[in-house]
Amino acid sequence: MHSPLIQDLINHLKYLPGVGNKSATRMAYYLLEQNKAAALKIANSLQQAVEKIHHCESCRILTENKICQICADLSRDEKTLCIVGSPADVFAIEQSGIFKGYYFVLMGSLSPLDGIGPNELGLPKLFEKVNKENFQEIILATSTTVEGEGTANYIINELHDFSGTVTRIAFGVPLGGDLEYVDGSTLGHAFSGRKPIS
Repeated sequence: MHSPLIQDLINHLKYLPGVGNKSATRMAYYLLEQNKAAALKIANSLQQAVEKIHHCESCRILTENKICQICADLSRDEKTLCIVGSPADVFAIEQSGIFKGYYFVLMGSLSPLDGIGPNELGLPKLFEKVNKENFQEIILATSTTVEGEGTANYIINELHDFSGTVTRIAFGVPLGGDLEYVDGSTLGHAFSGRKPIS
């Protein structure tokens, strides 16, 4: 039986993805018994991040600045926009080095049963961005889950007046997988093999 404070810590560590009761218990005891200094650093870093990090006003990635480093980088290809589901997807694509344009982060996928509709994903802002800026290609890099495919199809339907090319990343990304778990080489193949959507 754990003390109330230790149990509370274990319960909160279980909020992390992939962390069950045993892992959370090991982490809690490690931090309390062997590395209290690291525990304090983690707590401070987490508090700073929660208080200071917000969404970029342009692409919606997480940043502590008004505009993120990617959107502020004028050397990037201003004619290409890549739409992804999460900030982790941006990181995965950036790691591959294959894409040099700009991003728009949806922060999820359409899921009406969970109350996640176009407004929750910032789609009105996306369509406003597409209408205002002069993109020649929009790449849909949402996940290949059912929700990700549904989101991509919704966006395609809404972009019927877009005069440029709309492409979807193709081979290389496993069906039902999330981009953040795909290696850079596979992502590179997926980007190279993208094709127009009719």
